[in-house]
Amino acid sequence: MTENFKLRIFTEPQQGATYDDLLRVAKHAEATGYDAFFRSDHYLKMGSVTGEPGPTDAWVTLAGLARETSRLRLGTLMTAGTFRLPGPLAIAVAQVDQMSGGRVELGLGSGWYEEEHTAYGIPFPSLKERFDRYAEQLEIITGLWATPSGEHFRFDGAHYQLADSPALPKPVQQPRPPVLIGGLGKKRTPELAARFADEFNLPFVDVDTASAQFQRVDEACRVIGRDPGEVVRSAALVLCVGKDEQDIARRAEAIGRDVEELRLNGLAGTPAEAVDKIGTWRERTGITRLYLQVLDLSDLDHLDLVASEVAPQL
Repeated sequence: MTENFKLRIFTEPQQGATYDDLLRVAKHAEATGYDAFFRSDHYLKMGSVTGEPGPTDAWVTLAGLARETSRLRLGTLMTAGTFRLPGPLAIAVAQVDQMSGGRVELGLGSGWYEEEHTAYGIPFPSLKERFDRYAEQLEIITGLWATPSGEHFRFDGAHYQLADSPALPKPVQQPRPPVLIGGLGKKRTPELAARFADEFNLPFVDVDTASAQFQRVDEACRVIGRDPGEVVRSAALVLCVGKDEQDIARRAEAIGRDVEELRLNGLAGTPAEAVDKIGTWRERTGITRLYLQVLDLSDLDHLDLVASEVAPQL
């Protein structure tokens, strides 16, 4: 990949994938030059697929991949704040960062998919309470990582209280692993990004929507005296690139999508079309990373085509 623009692979294993499936894709992504392997953090399938053989846990997966890869960045888009308490999550991420030699990134969101909470007995508070908890989680996780060795961390919030925490273990990356925040909320989301985000990600939106939200994050940064340039901008788009129309149609059919819809809303078409669309995104939004949502994990040739015919032109 290029020095100034990174292509990252993003998978949705709740749709039906084993750890071995993810390992095969991650190792192939590393071998073909992609910058990172990310996965969703969901426990229930979406849409008409069966979801079989069942979900895999995001941080268990990333721990395994940490030992099986050597260069790839590894992370989540996004870990649901409803799934884990902030203290244990800080421990898990720091441990995987150690296991990977410092290659982990934490994407953290408030949680949104009510059905998966119902299916697995996970509490699902109101949107306001989820965001209140989310803000505290960000403060706790980053605070634990920032606490100097030998000192203790405490936090007295409305939802979480920590007392005399040794704030261990420490991640390899200093001052901390990168924190990713995303979403389209017009007020609280930009405010949290300005305070805590190293990267702001917008998944599956159009260029105009993305540009407007990035501007809100920039303004929120300025309000608190932070340089907006410190926050990396990124986006995620579903991938469906083929060498010709037949190839594109075959890949669209494999993931149950319409070619023209994918051309409009995703990164779809020939390699030349993909390069042009990425160029438009870069010019109009300033993104420096693009997450390619790969839905057919059996099609490794898809990754090869993008690596050989798209990436060199960026």
